[in-house]
Amino acid sequence: MKDDNQVNDSQYIYTYTQHQDEYDLCLLEMRSFFGFDVPSTVLISTVEIDPSRSPFMKERLDILYEGDSLEMISQQVEQYDLGESTFRVVSLNTANLDTTNKMGHPERRKIEREIGLRVKGTPDLVNPPENTFGIVLLNGTWYFGKLIENQSIWFLHQKKPHMYSTALSTRVARAVANIAVPHPKGVRAIDPCCGIGTVLVEALSMDINIVGRDINPRVVLGSRKNITHFGLEGNVEIGPIADVVDEYDVAIIDMPYNLFTHITPEAQLEILKEARRFSKKVIVVTIETIDHMVEEAGFVIIDRCVAKKGHFIRQVLVCE
Repeated sequence: MKDDNQVNDSQYIYTYTQHQDEYDLCLLEMRSFFGFDVPSTVLISTVEIDPSRSPFMKERLDILYEGDSLEMISQQVEQYDLGESTFRVVSLNTANLDTTNKMGHPERRKIEREIGLRVKGTPDLVNPPENTFGIVLLNGTWYFGKLIENQSIWFLHQKKPHMYSTALSTRVARAVANIAVPHPKGVRAIDPCCGIGTVLVEALSMDINIVGRDINPRVVLGSRKNITHFGLEGNVEIGPIADVVDEYDVAIIDMPYNLFTHITPEAQLEILKEARRFSKKVIVVTIETIDHMVEEAGFVIIDRCVAKKGHFIRQVLVCE
């Protein structure tokens, strides 16, 4: 439904929540999705992203109406006819929203009732409704629209049949996959040192066209079983990165670490050089500063962040 009061160009409000240790990683994911980041937990963009893709997004509001007052929104909402469809209205001005317009529970419920009474449809506050709408006050402007909530799909992937302690966490792996392939259409990706497939599972669950490879037959078997366990389909081959013959738009490399493996700095450099041969772009995850290796391999670091877990710090490098 569209009328003269609606926003002409589609706009979306995204709300975020993340642990302090994930702040840097969240901002890099933002920049990958939208081309910019914001220090607050609210972002407005014309770019449409499924909030369930991100481990940090809480919800997306698809803006239908905006106005300078709640009464203006109420008048516009009266034009929205759902027929017999069920709905609920949710006020987003909670204490978790980084805005000067944080509201208490009674005030939010009052706003939800006021707006809900204007919608032509069947309110349902008990069962999951067919339509969920959001109302929010940001910087003096009220916004109303369809609310799409994050389903936290990544959470289901935390317990894998095959795991090891040094693998990326599911949240970090999902963010890294988004940083590598923010917009999957037409993009071919590869994880040539995929290990047990933590990144592969997250990427495949988001319909990213990605293949995996690892030199260790045992971890490849574990990776394949992890992918199958979650009902996903993906190709994981056994072999060194030097055997990759196809070209890809992006490679994701969780760099083998000398702390946990017997890999030498020379071997790490060789991995980067091989990636440069078949990929236009590479996302490198490393616990060591390897800027000199990245440059020697022929890449330029265009963005970066740190991902912390207590005292353990990983660097995420975006290289072209």
